[in-house]
Amino acid sequence: MRADRLVATLLLMQARGRVTAAELATELEVSVATARRDLEALSAAGIPVYPQPGRHGGWQLVGGARTDLSGLSAAEARALFLLAGPAAESSGEVKAALRKLLRALPAPYRTEAQAAAGATLIDPARWGGHGRDRPAEVRLLQEAVVRQQRIRFAYKGERRQADPWGVVGKDGVWYLVAGTDRGRRTFRLDRLGELEVTAETFARPGDFDLDTAWDEVVAAMEERRSRTWATVLIPERFVWVLRDHFGRHCHPGETLADGRVRVRVGAPEPRDLARTLSGWGATVEVEEPPAVRAELARIGAELAALYADPR
Repeated sequence: MRADRLVATLLLMQARGRVTAAELATELEVSVATARRDLEALSAAGIPVYPQPGRHGGWQLVGGARTDLSGLSAAEARALFLLAGPAAESSGEVKAALRKLLRALPAPYRTEAQAAAGATLIDPARWGGHGRDRPAEVRLLQEAVVRQQRIRFAYKGERRQADPWGVVGKDGVWYLVAGTDRGRRTFRLDRLGELEVTAETFARPGDFDLDTAWDEVVAAMEERRSRTWATVLIPERFVWVLRDHFGRHCHPGETLADGRVRVRVGAPEPRDLARTLSGWGATVEVEEPPAVRAELARIGAELAALYADPR
């Protein structure tokens, strides 16, 4: 779950003692399914949160309907701060909330909780790459999502209008999931310009769940990223390199008598596969399809002609 929702959930439960998933969903502007998953995530993380079945049931902190956060054990406090600590580096609000929670803990627990908050650092930059700054539009769109305000913006040379349903960060790139007159659409924030939050409001679909919607977006994107598959033979010691490059589009298979492994790799087009595999030279042998083998032959011929010894 998101660290800001975790903190908000705990503060809400401290104030009310007991909440239902529906009440939490209303307060945090999320679906009931997401609220239920957040509560289950708290419990799985070691926080003393448990459900009470029945007509007047709900979720509450162990120890009574008005338990404050000083009721956390040392292990539970560590679990909370380990989970929320990394998010505090990029959010002043989360950092302030953690400071308040830290003061609410019994003195003997504070040292370990404070150490837990700083025990993990998330560096989003790849080796040899630059870190990506969080776009200024993220906070503006988050507010529009919460307040359910319609937005207007320019995208790929076209003026658009949309209902912002959620904002997603993936591998340093931010996306907007929104409702439009063409149905649900996903937009990259770094391609979005002239953003305007209007005074018009909208009603988010009652069955919309951001986690589910994003899973569908990812599945569709990954399918497009792997329209072409090739079967290659590579020495077993190098299989991890292919896995690192192709990710979920790499499926190792049987190991042959000569020590090579038969691997299936996927990419959008034959040329994409050939460009990646050509750098391996004869270390990787492509068995099929013919289109990838032909593209490799073309690349090899071009390189041979370009770098042939003129003598």
